Amino acid sequence: MSFVKNDNQQLTLLDSTFNLTDREKRMLEKSWAKTFADKVFPAIDENIFSVLYSEKASRPNTPVNVIVGALILKEALNVTDDEIVEAMAFDIRYQYALHTTSFKEQPISDRTLSRFRARVLSYETEHEVDLIHECIVKMAKEISDFMNITPDKQRMDSLMVAANIRNLSLLELFYTCVANLCKIMDERGTTIPEAQHHYIEKDDYNKCIYHKRDMDATERTIVVMNDADDLIKICDSTGDFDDTSEYQLLIRLLKERTIIDDDGSRRLRQKEEIENSSEVLLNPSDPEATFRYKAGGKHLGYVANVVESVGENGSLITDYNYQQNTYSDNQFMRDYLRNQDSFSNDSFIVADGAYSGEENSRLAAGHNLKLVTTNFTGKKPDEIYAEFIFTDDGHYLLKCKNGCIPEECIYDPSNDRSVAYFKTSECKNCPYKECCKPRFLKTRVRKEVSWKSVGRAKQLQYMKTEEFSAYAKFRNGVEAIPSLLRRRYHVDKIPVHGKKRTRLFFGFKIAALDFQKLLDYSNSLNKHTPNKEIA
Repeated sequence: MSFVKNDNQQLTLLDSTFNLTDREKRMLEKSWAKTFADKVFPAIDENIFSVLYSEKASRPNTPVNVIVGALILKEALNVTDDEIVEAMAFDIRYQYALHTTSFKEQPISDRTLSRFRARVLSYETEHEVDLIHECIVKMAKEISDFMNITPDKQRMDSLMVAANIRNLSLLELFYTCVANLCKIMDERGTTIPEAQHHYIEKDDYNKCIYHKRDMDATERTIVVMNDADDLIKICDSTGDFDDTSEYQLLIRLLKERTIIDDDGSRRLRQKEEIENSSEVLLNPSDPEATFRYKAGGKHLGYVANVVESVGENGSLITDYNYQQNTYSDNQFMRDYLRNQDSFSNDSFIVADGAYSGEENSRLAAGHNLKLVTTNFTGKKPDEIYAEFIFTDDGHYLLKCKNGCIPEECIYDPSNDRSVAYFKTSECKNCPYKECCKPRFLKTRVRKEVSWKSVGRAKQLQYMKTEEFSAYAKFRNGVEAIPSLLRRRYHVDKIPVHGKKRTRLFFGFKIAALDFQKLLDYSNSLNKHTPNKEIA
């Protein structure tokens, strides 16, 4: 299938809009379809997806901008693939929005959307390039230009995205992995030992998990673990299952949750013996999902980060990121800043305290961007450290709060600290010694301090200003984004598994949210004849 741009968008004599009455045409012009057709659809760059198709002359592809537009509308309207296909066939609003009113037959079939998603995921797996993210960020840039929103006022926040999986107990986890391997072995004609044959029988799951009352859960888990060991030995001897995910997941489970003692016997790991407990296998249905505690709750799945640009005419999500939920907010900020160009003067980005850090502040300053974090995490340093002066690289202390210059200064890279030595007479009579708490030696005074402490002390001082209070109020607006994504766009119920697949769906939900923001802006321009909010 070769790539061909969708240039067939001119009206023909058979265009379905010609059959509408004047009243129906006015209703169509006032609907959400008008805004989508005029502003969203033209902003979809088809060329981004040309890499998915053959360069050889062959049957042309289904118009990519129609597919991407349909996937955005699917999330905006909260409908299924089948419903969007049917709507395009019978609802002129969809045809108008996607510029297909002149098509003799609608170009979307029941498999078009799923095949397109498969192509995108296959390309990302091979090249590590997220085409959907590239498309949606570029589309957001064009919409923001129309809404006169510039990137000089930004705010950032993250949200947990639940994996569509159940939190299995250790017994359920072992049983599911063993049963899955048994089923694939049976399908390939490998003889399963009599002791493990029950795993492929109907209703064995309930018998093993719920009906065996003669043994407790730990004892039953050990039995299943030993069965897993026997099955792995059979698979290793044949070598026929190395390519299966069922075999690989059981190997992973045994490595993460069991340990082989010196006598060669296998046993379950104690809780304290589990390495990287946040990244262990939680459910074989989604091996990439991770575990994290946040805000007093347990979360299984992923974490998303959104960047919202704000202007006088509204706001728009102009960038996003999506990772396993062990990814830190601090790293999200770092990733975002490293991919940016220089900003205009007086530009700023506001986020909560989890995004703070000296490195992030330096990166932001390097792009002419002011980073403001609105709350404080960790232990608070004394505010006298705000007056300590360091070298530009942050390694050496030049002068303390009292104006004293150290006799000697050494940088300790292991602790990222400056170790300074002062005269005893200077520190003995210093009015700040009770707060500074230096260490008095026999001949001089030793003081260890890090540049991070200086930055954190300056942050504490800044948090008492009216300017900071205004930034804090500005940041509060981004708190609505996670709530909207959960309530209206159902990010916690994405019907697929895996980071790349769920990220693809998340990207279209971001595009749908931006479309709603654009629609709100269009409504404000036409107060007397408002567009209907997309349902």
